Amino acid sequence: MSEETRIRVAVVDDHEMFRAGVIAAISHAVEVVGQSGDVEGSISMIADTTPDVVLLDVHVPGGNGGGGAEILSRSHMFSPHTKFLALSVSDSAEDVGAVIRAGALGYVTKAIGPDELISSIHQVYEGYAVFSPQLAGFVLQAFQGGLNTPDPSAPIDDEELNSLSEREQEVMRLIARGYTYKEVAAELFISIKTVESHMSKVLHKLQLSNRAQLTRWAIQRKIV
Repeated sequence: MSEETRIRVAVVDDHEMFRAGVIAAISHAVEVVGQSGDVEGSISMIADTTPDVVLLDVHVPGGNGGGGAEILSRSHMFSPHTKFLALSVSDSAEDVGAVIRAGALGYVTKAIGPDELISSIHQVYEGYAVFSPQLAGFVLQAFQGGLNTPDPSAPIDDEELNSLSEREQEVMRLIARGYTYKEVAAELFISIKTVESHMSKVLHKLQLSNRAQLTRWAIQRKIV
């Protein structure tokens, strides 16, 4: 990505040393346009800088006590096109659910490495949902709470699912759970290019545009 088109990123975390470390780790790949450590300051910063992506901690002081979820919901009117990627030490169901329901497109833990974090920023910027694999169950619960899911007693039409090959279904389930292409490749012992090929076929067969739509599709059918 060229200098002119680098993704504009803001970092929200109440630990100054952690913010500095994240900024140092990603600055060679993205343009960091702002940072803040509390709710009100973060909302003002996002309104002023309108970043492409915000790295958002879950527990941030100030405001009405809603932390990262409050920042997300209150910032939308000022910067409606900004995408949010939660970056938190917490892996609790309550924290994951709160920011996902508020509109975060991804949630990764602070155990993530610099290269993976940069990759996650790019994916969220492009509209993909990105989640640490260990959070899959919580993410599904959060989506189910915010979606009009089908009546569980009603028969599910599996025609679309059956249009996928066995390998395509394996790839689809892992991607829908939040695995990256690299993680899917390692899990299934195939190359990343093969994963990309399967994913392209899956989206084409299901007439979907991206992995966020695929995640919703899979959740609605309760197949992940």
